[in-house]
Amino acid sequence: MAIDVLNRFPSVPQISGVNSKENNIKRETSDSNIRSFETIFREKQKENEGLKISKHANERIISRNINLTDDQWERLNTGVKKAEMKGIKESLVMVDDFAFIVNVDKNTLITAVDENEDRVFTNIDGAVIV
Repeated sequence: MAIDVLNRFPSVPQISGVNSKENNIKRETSDSNIRSFETIFREKQKENEGLKISKHANERIISRNINLTDDQWERLNTGVKKAEMKGIKESLVMVDDFAFIVNVDKNTLITAVDENEDRVFTNIDGAVIV
């Protein structure tokens, strides 16, 4: 009784055909398409999440008794969006008498300063006044 070993396993052309199909799919999905999807995905995440507040910023807001109106909060978010459109990574966003440092990439408020504090800012690459 002979066992037909050759018919139990896929042939080399069958295996290479599977690999070439996978390679074609990989070629069709170029890096630019992947980045484009990632960019869109991140933008949608930011739209859904809103501006996050770091622990440090939260402590500064409380200790400096900074209270923003809904209008001021909306203007702060608008300033962050404008900074993002200009390619700013670390932005100073001015809203009335308040100054905010925002990590635009992470959509995170880093610190907050009111009119009573020294206003020296370092490690920013842009400013938005709204």
